[in-house]
Amino acid sequence: MQIVEKAPAKINLGLDTLFEHSNGDKEWNMVMTSVDLADYVMLESLNSNRIEVVTDSGFLPNDRRNLAFQAVSVLKRYCHVDWGVRIKIRKAIPVAAGLGGGSSDAAAVLRGLNRMWSLGLDLATLARLGLQVDSDVPYCVYSQTAHVTGKGEVVTPLPKLPPMWIVLAKPKISVSTPNILRQVNYDRIAAHPHIDGLLSGIRNQDFEAIFANMGNVLEPITAKRYPEILQIKQQLLTFGADAAQMSGTGPTVFGVCRKQSRAQRVYNSLKGFCREVYLVRPVNLTERV
Repeated sequence: MQIVEKAPAKINLGLDTLFEHSNGDKEWNMVMTSVDLADYVMLESLNSNRIEVVTDSGFLPNDRRNLAFQAVSVLKRYCHVDWGVRIKIRKAIPVAAGLGGGSSDAAAVLRGLNRMWSLGLDLATLARLGLQVDSDVPYCVYSQTAHVTGKGEVVTPLPKLPPMWIVLAKPKISVSTPNILRQVNYDRIAAHPHIDGLLSGIRNQDFEAIFANMGNVLEPITAKRYPEILQIKQQLLTFGADAAQMSGTGPTVFGVCRKQSRAQRVYNSLKGFCREVYLVRPVNLTERV
């Protein structure tokens, strides 16, 4: 039996961290959405109990270091099954880009195996299991606009975003998420994003409120080490984006536009400055929630 699952990239419209737990995990307050840049995850039953991972990317491990592999292990342990699976991942999301590609692949594995193995688990259960893999996996299980809190496990779906277009730009650098998170100093955070204002803007379908309240508390940390991030952000705004900021721990920066024609101009202009540029739209993968 074979199953194919779509694994969309995510971006952080708002990203704040409030404090650090005793085990080192961060307490998050985030607004996230998914976009139509996506990996595809193909699952195939095996006659053995092996877990096999195959990717078309030379940058990703094919063993238990891969988040997709870890997702299978967590699910098998929870459901007390010992079935085997071959995972084939067709990558489109840049690696180590702040777009949650690995987490989305892991979430796709959880959703797909839940179907393939007829486990009958709901998305909330899959999300709780996903937290054992990575803090972004619970959100990626849903892959729809949502308010994400706690350690990443509390995912509250939000209304669809008003129609908008997004230009993603990844500079030719890769960022280690653990390295950036270790540099967070809660006593030196100059300003926190206005997450409540962002939530209100989404619920009221108010473009101006959404754009005005976007923010990423990690952006100054990553940009201090990689000044290209602020350069690309400024280019996005100069070329006409209504708002721009870094996603996740970076290095990808995105610009948001109300009009498709303007987004296309921003995209075309930025291609001369940045190798990896994508023109995308928000998607809601699991609206049944």
